[in-house]
Amino acid sequence: MPIHAPHHILRFRNVTVLHGQTLALEGINLDIPCGSSTALLGPNGAGKSTLLRAILGWHRLASGEIRLGDAHPHHQLPRLAYLPQRQSIDWDFPITVRAVVEQGRYPSLRFFQRLSAHDHQRVDRALDELGLTDLADRQISQLSGGQQQRVFLARALAQGADVFLLDEPFAGLDLLACEELCHLLRNWVMHGRTVVAAVHDLALARESFSRGVLLDTALIATGPIAEVLSPENIDRAFRRGRSARENPLHLTRTTEFPS
Repeated sequence: MPIHAPHHILRFRNVTVLHGQTLALEGINLDIPCGSSTALLGPNGAGKSTLLRAILGWHRLASGEIRLGDAHPHHQLPRLAYLPQRQSIDWDFPITVRAVVEQGRYPSLRFFQRLSAHDHQRVDRALDELGLTDLADRQISQLSGGQQQRVFLARALAQGADVFLLDEPFAGLDLLACEELCHLLRNWVMHGRTVVAAVHDLALARESFSRGVLLDTALIATGPIAEVLSPENIDRAFRRGRSARENPLHLTRTTEFPS
């Protein structure tokens, strides 16, 4: 019986990104399999957030290309959903849980078109899957950190995405909320969804993700998480990051942008 190669939902070929004159990503070549959970790892300024935004087309590539399946990401945006870092969200904004999740349906609407019965059904299913039905009319400011993260994941689910790009989704969450989120993401992957998350905590990544991508502007390692997080790879990534920040001759390889 022939052995078929895995389908790669995301492909990076010689991807380089500049922030002005600063090198943010350099010559990235990697494949992310469909239905996998991948942790983006590396020191601050390594390019983790930049990589996520490049997938969305928010950063112009200095060279190379990023493909979603067989099409460029900006041709397939309905399949992609993005969860930003928590500090970039105004949690005091007066909006209910349901209204946030309904935002996931807006990209599919025509100008001035209202949500249809089908849209409301998608919203209801997303709320139910994330365990938020009883909180639907509550203001997001009244929720715990873990509940707030689930609201924005429900919005992504209502959008109809199957590729989820998460920027530091565990930041600011307590241990129980982290465990609940890990369980949720593992369940998504079991159902064929693809999760790519920037993760700061190496131990959490080792326990909760099947694959890893270790960055320090350039690609250090990619593959099964245990192989990526070898002592040699970790030392190489974080030692180079320290020397680049401490040596003024290498300032062109660092950035003040979030990782």
